[in-house]
Amino acid sequence: MTEKMQAAVLYGKEDVKVESVAIPKVGPHDVLVRVKAALTCGTDVKVFRRGYHARMIVPPAVFGHELAGDIVAAGERVTKFKKGDRVVAGNSAPCGDCYYCKRDLENLCEDLLFNNGAYAEFIRIPGRIVQKNLYKIPAAVDYQDAALAEPLACVLRGLEESAVRAGDTVVVIGLGPIGLMFVRMAKVLGARVIAIARRQVQLDDARRMGAAHLICLPETEDPIGVVRGLTDGRGADVVIEAVGKPEVWNLSVQLLRKGGTVNFFGGCPNETRVELDTNLLHYSELTCKASFHHTPRLVKKALDAVAQGQICARDFVADQAPLSNLKEVLRQLMESSGRLKTAIIP
Repeated sequence: MTEKMQAAVLYGKEDVKVESVAIPKVGPHDVLVRVKAALTCGTDVKVFRRGYHARMIVPPAVFGHELAGDIVAAGERVTKFKKGDRVVAGNSAPCGDCYYCKRDLENLCEDLLFNNGAYAEFIRIPGRIVQKNLYKIPAAVDYQDAALAEPLACVLRGLEESAVRAGDTVVVIGLGPIGLMFVRMAKVLGARVIAIARRQVQLDDARRMGAAHLICLPETEDPIGVVRGLTDGRGADVVIEAVGKPEVWNLSVQLLRKGGTVNFFGGCPNETRVELDTNLLHYSELTCKASFHHTPRLVKKALDAVAQGQICARDFVADQAPLSNLKEVLRQLMESSGRLKTAIIP
């Protein structure tokens, strides 16, 4: 193996260069993975647009975090994996010892270790992730399907935190890849899904994912009335906001029944403020939640869901492209609001 590899390096706002960099060195607890598929993500598009990520990326840096591949080297103290194993890696690992880890809130770990660098020929998986959040890919699962495990784990956390159950009516607002995953997995849980978006093509995608009812916002003057009409006047049991806009957060609350739960899954821009109807929150006993990231348990659960055929890449990955085209791909995703993913094949 040569000493160099091709990798996409983020330098700043919309400034990504594919260049030759050193292949990462592997420590005694690490593994080196040859990336076979790296999926684009809405977070990566935001990072590309903004030129950084406050918690995960300080440029210049190789970025990308949804990946699957083959182990090509393993440190001498790695015992669970070996060269040649097909693996999918979570992009983080908790410490296991802090206040939050001890309260089963590993996603909020005070020392959460993030790992980026999937848009490259090789990526080093650090020892803590090898130990806590690296998994062998089942034989019948291909690389692109396996790479869905990381974003799907975030969706599964959102569904768990919102306590979605069979028979619930769940409204999903925002139908990018994450929103569509919410539609599919809520349907798998036995919920009736109402999908809301601004574009008909997104609603068509939601129907394929199992949505029972579709609401196109530009054509619907009263989405609150429509949802209440579909729920005997009550409102939805659960609303998932997967847009990340203050006005949509406000709309989400108004779509709930008494005692319902809203999950503000879509992150709004920094320093955004939202004013909610306190009378409605109080007298309707509404629960407002927000879900961030995932845990190793949920990454494993997501991979199991993929292996069971509950979800697959062909529903979310519209195209594939070589690493050299990454900048063009990210620009196209910015213009299309990231409707579906692209698989980058280094």
